[in-house]
Amino acid sequence: MKCDESYSPPLLHSRILPPSDLNRRELFALMGGSAAMALQTACSIAPQQVSSVVRSESPLHYQGLMEVARSIRSGDLSPVELTQLMLERIQNLDDGLESYATVLSDRALEHAQLRETEIRGGTYRGPLHGVPIAVKDLCYTRGVRTMGGMALFADFVPDFDATVVERLEASGAVLLGKLNLSEGAWDAHHPEFGVPKNPWDRRRWTGVSSSGSGVATAAGLCYGSIGTDTGGSIRYPCAANGLVGLKPTYGRVSRHGVLPLAPTLDHVGPMTRRVADAAAIFSVIAGPDPKDLTSLSEPVPNTFGGIENGVKGLRLGWDRTYGTTDVEPQVASAIEAVLAELSEQGAEIVDVRVPDIEEPIRAFFTICSAEAAAVHRETYPSRAEEYGPGFRPMLEQGTNTTGIAVADAFRIRAELSAQLRQMLSTVDAVVCPAVWCAPGIYSDAQILGAPRPIDPSPWANDTFTKPTDLSGSPTLTMPCGFTSDGLPLSVQFIGAHLNEAMLLRIGQAYELATDWHSIHPNI
Repeated sequence: MKCDESYSPPLLHSRILPPSDLNRRELFALMGGSAAMALQTACSIAPQQVSSVVRSESPLHYQGLMEVARSIRSGDLSPVELTQLMLERIQNLDDGLESYATVLSDRALEHAQLRETEIRGGTYRGPLHGVPIAVKDLCYTRGVRTMGGMALFADFVPDFDATVVERLEASGAVLLGKLNLSEGAWDAHHPEFGVPKNPWDRRRWTGVSSSGSGVATAAGLCYGSIGTDTGGSIRYPCAANGLVGLKPTYGRVSRHGVLPLAPTLDHVGPMTRRVADAAAIFSVIAGPDPKDLTSLSEPVPNTFGGIENGVKGLRLGWDRTYGTTDVEPQVASAIEAVLAELSEQGAEIVDVRVPDIEEPIRAFFTICSAEAAAVHRETYPSRAEEYGPGFRPMLEQGTNTTGIAVADAFRIRAELSAQLRQMLSTVDAVVCPAVWCAPGIYSDAQILGAPRPIDPSPWANDTFTKPTDLSGSPTLTMPCGFTSDGLPLSVQFIGAHLNEAMLLRIGQAYELATDWHSIHPNI
C-alpha cells in the first residue's frame, strides 16, 4: 500500500527461524499453513504470463543513474522533468506493484526545482545531484512517517533524518519516497500492509525485507534505492529482481536513524541497475559517523578510481562444492559461465574451501532473534497483538533464548569470521550464487509475505547470505543471466573487509562484457 505524504492510510527482514532442533515439518507449522503450501509448490508450478523484456536502447526511466547524471550535468535533462516522469510512472504503475509505502510528490518536486536552480547557477554536487532515488522505510526521514513495515509504527514521524538520508540529500539526490518492506525487516509482511510484486512476474518471490527497494528499482520507479541486509535482504531482492546490490563491510555505512532488526548484523547499502550506479551511491553514504559508534573510522577510498581496471591478474576463489550442491542447475551453470568470462578476461580461478556453515547459520538465528527481542522489548510481549503472525514467532524465540545459547552463538560467529578472513586473504574475491534458484511462485501466502521457493535443505538460500552477515564481509550481487522463462539469475562476489572497491571493479568488468543490465521488465 502506498500513500501520499498528506494521507493517513489504514494500518498497514530475514526468514522463519530454524533452531537446532526444528525439523522441516515443525518449520512449516511455525510458518503457517498458507506459507507452507506456497513453499511446497513454489518451484513446481509451470510459469504463466511471464513478462516480456525490454532490451538495449532503454527508455529514460530504465537508463542508469550515471547516464541520467551526465545528462543533468550537461543541461540536457532537467531534474524537475525527470522527477515528474518518475512521479507519473509511480502513479500509473505502483498500484499494481506496491513498492512505495509513502510517495513524497510535493517535496520531491520542490527539491528537484532547488537542484535545478543550483546546477544552473554553477553548483554541482556530484553524480546524485538532481537524480530521483528512494529509501527503504526503515530510514528515518524528518517529518515523514517511518513505519518499518509495522502497524505498531504506522503513525511514527521522526524529527531527524537518518545519516544515510542526510548524506543523500546533501549530495543533491531527490527523494521520491519511502519503500515498502516486510515487518520489522524480518521475513513476513504485516497483514495490513501491501506486499511488493515482482515486475518480471507478479506471482514471483520478491526477496522479502528490501522487497520494495528491489521492485521500485527494477521497475524503473527510481534510479537507485537504499536497502538493508541482516540475513540477505539486499541480496535476495537483487537476485529476485535482476539488480546490482552492494552489501558493504559492517560499519562502512552508518546505521544511525535506521530502525534496527539485529544491531550487530544490520548492514545498509545501495540497490541499483548498474554497477557504477551502486558505486556512486556507496561513495555518498559510506564513511565514519560520530552518531553511530559502530561505524568504521577508516576513510572510504575513491570507488571510481580503479573501477575500469578490469580483472586481469586477479585471483577469484571458487568452491565448486559450495557453489553447486543443492543449487538449481541453471543457477550453477550461470555461475560457471561468469567464471569462464572472467577467466577469459585474465582472472585466475583459484580453488578455495568455504568453511562449514550449517552450525554458523543456526548461530545466526540465535543471535538475530535475541537481538530483535532486545530491540522490541518495550513493545513485545506487552503489545504482541499488534505484531503480525510472521514476526511474532521470531520475537518469541528471541525472548526465550538463554544467555548460554547467545554466548555459544557468538563463539561460533567468531570462529567462522576468522575462517572467512583467512580464506579471503588468499584471493581478491570469492564467487558463488546469491540464491539457490530462480524466484519461485507464491500465491496464498502474501499476508505472511512472499515466501522463498521450497528449499532442497531447510536453509538453502541462507547458505549464501548468512555467513557474510555474521562476518561483516562485503558482497556484490548482480545479474548474470535469465531462465528460459525470462526470470533473472544472479551471481555474488564476496570480498575481504573494506574491499568494496575491488568488488565493484570485478562487477564492472563482468557487466561491461555482458548485456544483462540492459534487459528490463516490460511493464
